[in-house]
Amino acid sequence: MKLGVNTQKFGQLFWQPLWFIVGIWLLSRGLILVGMLGVAPLLEAPSGGIRAEWGWGVFSAWDSNFYQKIATANYDGIGTLPGANVAFFPLFPLTIRIVMGIGLSAEVAGTLINNLAFLGTLFILYHWVERTNGIKAARWATAILAWCPLSLFGTVVYTEGLFLFLSTASLQAFDRQCYLQAAGWGMLATATRITGLALIPAFLLTAWYRRAPITAYVTSFGSAVGVLLYSGYCWIQFSDPLAFITVQHTQWNRSRGFDWQGWRTMLVEITTGRSQWRYENLGDLLHPFLLLLIGVIAYGLWHYRDYLGATRFDYSCCGLLFLLWLLIGDPLLNTVSVLGGVYLLWHLRHQLSFVVVAYGFSALGLLLASGGTISLNRLAYGIVSLSLGLGVLLSNHPRWGYATIGFFTVLLVSFSIRFAQHLWVA
Repeated sequence: MKLGVNTQKFGQLFWQPLWFIVGIWLLSRGLILVGMLGVAPLLEAPSGGIRAEWGWGVFSAWDSNFYQKIATANYDGIGTLPGANVAFFPLFPLTIRIVMGIGLSAEVAGTLINNLAFLGTLFILYHWVERTNGIKAARWATAILAWCPLSLFGTVVYTEGLFLFLSTASLQAFDRQCYLQAAGWGMLATATRITGLALIPAFLLTAWYRRAPITAYVTSFGSAVGVLLYSGYCWIQFSDPLAFITVQHTQWNRSRGFDWQGWRTMLVEITTGRSQWRYENLGDLLHPFLLLLIGVIAYGLWHYRDYLGATRFDYSCCGLLFLLWLLIGDPLLNTVSVLGGVYLLWHLRHQLSFVVVAYGFSALGLLLASGGTISLNRLAYGIVSLSLGLGVLLSNHPRWGYATIGFFTVLLVSFSIRFAQHLWVA
């Protein structure tokens, strides 16, 4: 009898999260498919884009072409001069090439790898957060990671799904003090994307904070093996062990260190809207006026929050934030992804595992020092600490959580259509 009760309890513990995770993955991926294969092919070609066609081609655009070319032909280069695609790390295209061995095209292989890896990430994240912060937080963190509009890049031929899987697996293994596993996953993560290097200071700081044994410190440096192997390849092939960084400055026009000009431009776009509104003279005041009006309304909501009540205040604020996004657009998303991420991690530093906070700050610091502001929101999405932290925060404020999921739904479909039309997303 006791054995039967234990078996039943184990079944509930296993199947309930399984159905939740798979359900969230299917629903969010279903929205993407509706946008890419259901809506986009019905629309005419937009300015600067193409008319989407039914088929695997909708999953391949922008950086996808670089990964597919590496997988099918290898890295570009003339003599010792590296080509532009050397900036893209080798594990994802190598995996594509392996899967192509069973007869699949690069597009199909890349799409399947990324989607399955993203599903694996959701499993790891759910069980990790359930152990550290409880079931409620685990569900919200999983939903946020899957429903975030940038999760589109966990479905198309990009590295987001694979990198999130490897970095999350490495972090949770280190958090459980499984240092050998953490080193193995970390090594693969640093062979997938340069931001995997943030694992090294995160592990070192956590080892010091916890007064961990020497094996924890060895794990930190073991995670660097992936990037060291790629660096060795670049040294042999191009006589430059840092060719993947060099080409970002010579061929991708990234500045060195903090991109002051890029951030200044985003600040101007947020406050004046000059990139969106091309008015002259008095017309230039429209955007700042609307921004000021939103600020005044926000102050009014805060001042009368007790009179409005918690429910009306929360949803009014959500509506106001939606209007703010309509007014500012991508510059706001880029800024909030990074600066908002910094505040989020600091605010939750006592509620999250130390390694989560250390990795989040290290990865954000790496982005700030990367010399560019392009795709900051997508790269920030690849930092699992941010989705994890936002999930924990929203688990305590479900009204904000539902509004966030609703906003994410609109953006997820919109981004999917734009990507299928080969318009810039992130």
